[in-house]
Amino acid sequence: MEAATGLLERRAGATAAEILLIDYRQAFLVRTAKDAQDGDVPVDNTVQGHAFAAQRVVPEKDAVHLPLTVKGERLGVLTVRVPDGAPDWLEEFAAVLARAVKIADQGTDLYRRLRRRTRLTLAAEMQWDLLPAPAYDAAEFRFAGQLEPAYAVWGDTFDWSVSAETLTLTVSNGMGSGTAAAALTHLGVSALRNARRSGAGIAEQAALGDQTLYARYRGEQHVATLLMEFGLDTGLVRVVDAGSPRIYRMRGGATDGIGFDAQMPLGMFGDTRYTTEEFTVERGERLVVVSDGVHAAESPSGVPYGRSALFQALRATRLQDPPEAVRTMIRHFVDYHEGMSPVDDAVIVCIDWTGRA
Repeated sequence: MEAATGLLERRAGATAAEILLIDYRQAFLVRTAKDAQDGDVPVDNTVQGHAFAAQRVVPEKDAVHLPLTVKGERLGVLTVRVPDGAPDWLEEFAAVLARAVKIADQGTDLYRRLRRRTRLTLAAEMQWDLLPAPAYDAAEFRFAGQLEPAYAVWGDTFDWSVSAETLTLTVSNGMGSGTAAAALTHLGVSALRNARRSGAGIAEQAALGDQTLYARYRGEQHVATLLMEFGLDTGLVRVVDAGSPRIYRMRGGATDGIGFDAQMPLGMFGDTRYTTEEFTVERGERLVVVSDGVHAAESPSGVPYGRSALFQALRATRLQDPPEAVRTMIRHFVDYHEGMSPVDDAVIVCIDWTGRA
């Protein structure tokens, strides 16, 4: 990072340059300079935060703030102080810097240490290491997901993979809490990945996950999972509903839930034969998947979040891009608890479908 900021000072006439990385909760931009005197920067109501949230270059009188993003994954913000005006190659520099940070992150703990504003629990460490990229942009779709509470998540997670023909997405909720729930979910997701990478469809993936978990826990522990396979050419979505995560569809001005025949969570019996159901997603539609920690959460007065507040959050974020929509919905979900901590961890995943021309 010092090499990048030093290069800007030498080549762009910058009097200062700073890289800020987004924290795990996506609430603060964390300063990375060793000699930083100021505190971390809130995403809400700051110019740096606006550059991050809106994914736009935000100029000031003697500075410019540029988002650091790789294929839809928002890493942070580059701030450059340039009294004589920003050079026209600065945006391209920010794009190259973001890719360099993403690559470097695979071989060091530095960026993970910087991004955590408090210590992660061991269970959260396991879950974050299990996750793929939290956002992705493709020609056919835009995707984003987030966990909450970010620093103490237990058994909720999501996973995805894209090929030339399909997008496969799973949202899972391992029962229990702490490292036991994290280990349970880790085994379940690993079994699903093993089947997927062997070429199995989602029904076979679910069957292998069921067998693997039953062999270890003999039905005493299970993982509620929703498996979805999107055909990139057709928009046809195959689904295995093996638990509690729910799908909400936003089509035009209407928002409704999509229901499926409930099947046994993974690990209940070990010999469950899973079947797929189908629906079609159309261009311009948004799908939001939430775990039961979201739709079943209650306010301090006992009102379920899924009764009306969830639909309010869905409508309020309809015009935001998926990463910002998910961040806003998580904030709305936390505020719903009126200062109390949620009793369960939660996952929200958002997909905007553009389809192939």
